[in-house]
Order: sequence, then structure tokens, then C-alpha cells
Amino acid sequence: MATFLTGNELNAELEKIFESAYEYLILISPYIKLHERYSSVLREKRENPDLKIIIVFGKNEDDLSRSMKVEDFNFFKEFPNIEIRYEKRLHAKYYASQDAAILTSMNLYNYSQDNNIEAGVLSVRKGLLGNLTNNLMTNVTGQETFENETGSYFDRVIKQADLLFSKIPHYENTLLGLSKRYTKSVIEKDTLSDFFNNKLKSDPTYKKDTSYKRPTEKIFGYCVRTGVQIEFNPKHPMCENAFQSWKKFNN
Repeated sequence: MATFLTGNELNAELEKIFESAYEYLILISPYIKLHERYSSVLREKRENPDLKIIIVFGKNEDDLSRSMKVEDFNFFKEFPNIEIRYEKRLHAKYYASQDAAILTSMNLYNYSQDNNIEAGVLSVRKGLLGNLTNNLMTNVTGQETFENETGSYFDRVIKQADLLFSKIPHYENTLLGLSKRYTKSVIEKDTLSDFFNNKLKSDPTYKKDTSYKRPTEKIFGYCVRTGVQIEFNPKHPMCENAFQSWKKFNN
């Protein structure tokens, strides 16, 4: 079953995919800068080695930091079972768990989620009875379901993308091999750490504090309440009289 989504519904359903993931989580987006609402959900899953996370990002072949921020890479590499891949031609956006998937116009980028007009299609994976029905219908009609088609396509995208980071969980057998216990995770491939370290060394302006700094030469603007000319400062957009009035009435 496919459902068309826009606006807050799209953001809410994407958050549900993050929350519901326990078997796997697939994040395919050319640009990645996690919104706090998603990173806070994922933090609760950092101790789960059974959750396989697969990330594919793209674009900006000459400077990967324009497509994935170092803060997000440092966050993702803490997870015990994760792959990060790169595809320079990537433009599609697809997010999936074992329960649902969203094919959308929206990058996994906080600005896109807060400001852009975006749309997507949600497909929910059916239970066992639904899957059996789908298989029978596929055999009769010769056509794959929407879920199968999108899943198969993005599976190929993942396999064709370059593997840049891989962290694999290791287990040991217990109870005479009847069960297993997680012991540790091992990084088997990592070219992204070197890239970001070299980026920091070669570009002294990279990741510097970009917060507002008062200019050395005075620049003037106007009070947003009275129109009186004042020194320009985005943190103090009112003249003193207007500020005291706002402070008194909080309006």
C-alpha cells in the first residue's frame, strides 16, 4: 500500500522509520546533515549490534565534506553495525526499515526538512499473509509490487556504491552454539576518517566557528519596532527604548 505524503506528515513518517528500525535502516540521500529529531532517536540505538545501518550519500566528488558533515560521520561511526557508501551520481532519496520505506524528494538535511516544499510516497510492508498474497498476485500478473520494485532498485544502488566505511559486529557462541553473544565491533574499512583529518589540516577555515561576530567597522541598521537607526547586530535588533518596552511586556 502506497501513501502520498507532504510537509509535517512526511517528517513524521520518516521519524517513525527511524524509531521502528530494529533489523535494518537504509538511508540514501545525496546530502546528509541530521536533524536533531532524528539524531535523538538514533542515539537510543547505538548499543544495538543487530541493527544494520546502511548509508549512501553522493555528489561533490572533489569535496565529500559538502555532502556529509564531519559531525554526522563522527556520530554514525559510533554505531556497532554500519556501512557508509558513496555514489557520485546519486540524486534519489530513499529511507527504509524492515517495516516501511519512503521514496521522496527530501534530502536527509535539516534545512530541507524545516524549509523546503517536499513530497514522498510511503510504502508499508505487509505481514506474512499480505506477503503471501502479494507473491501470488505477482506470479499471476507477472508484475512486481511497488515495494519489491523500489527495494530491488535501491539494493542495486547500494551494491554499486563505493564502500568508504564499514564496522562489523563480532559474536561468540554460547550454550553449546545454541545462541550467540555480542563481543565487539571491528572497523574493517575506513577512508572517511583520513579524508576529514586531511581536510582539517589542509583547510584552516574548515569547521571554524561561524557564529555572529561584531564587525570591526560599525555597520548601521534600523530598529525593527521604531525604525530608529541603530548599530547593526542581529542579536539586538531593537533600540534601547524599544527593548525595554519589549522586556517589560514580553511582547
